[in-house]
Amino acid sequence: MGAREVYQKTKKVPDLFWNRFVCRPVAAVLVSAVQSTRVTPNQVTLASFVVGVASAGLLIALPGHLGLIAAVVVYQASYVLDCADGMLARWRGVASPAGHLLDFLMDELKAFAVLGAAAVRLHLEQPEQPFLVLGILGLVALASGIALTSFQRHPQVAPPKSDAAPSRSALARAVRFVEAVAKFLIHYPSYILYVALAGHLEWYFYPYLAVNAAYAAKAWLSVALRFGRA
Repeated sequence: MGAREVYQKTKKVPDLFWNRFVCRPVAAVLVSAVQSTRVTPNQVTLASFVVGVASAGLLIALPGHLGLIAAVVVYQASYVLDCADGMLARWRGVASPAGHLLDFLMDELKAFAVLGAAAVRLHLEQPEQPFLVLGILGLVALASGIALTSFQRHPQVAPPKSDAAPSRSALARAVRFVEAVAKFLIHYPSYILYVALAGHLEWYFYPYLAVNAAYAAKAWLSVALRFGRA
């Protein structure tokens, strides 16, 4: 089967712009090339992790603007693999909760690696700025957000799903807009290449830290309010 058919049958709807028009079409070419081989979706997931960690190492090791671009291009290769694993699983009809959890785990480990590497790179470029301290705080916020989210989604903790229609009030619309912006900033693969081309890694670093800190605080407050009264 060709890449076009693979893409049409395995794409997600809705999907982010970067995924839909850049990474998934490239991933479809990869999936079409390996679909009849013994390569498994989980192996693609693990390969994505290895390439992602390598890109984090390059982010530290390669100086200058071109070094930044090269490191991020390698990261984008990791993200293409990240798209390809699920597409391959859906194409073969072998998608599973365990595979989804493995993909989630590898994604979060890559996020740790990239954030930590970005902090080190910015520190090497501007040692007078507190990038290392901010990086450590950012990693704590990221880890806290992941832990709190996993806790809140546990079947014994998660509240029942509501069928109520979303509110149409001005405040609710504003909240949804802020959440949409935050989700975009969290999904750094969608924009980190633009940041690299501009030569301003801090454009990823500061917003990503801020959103993760805000999310961790929100999740902690939600847990505290719910269980503090029990």
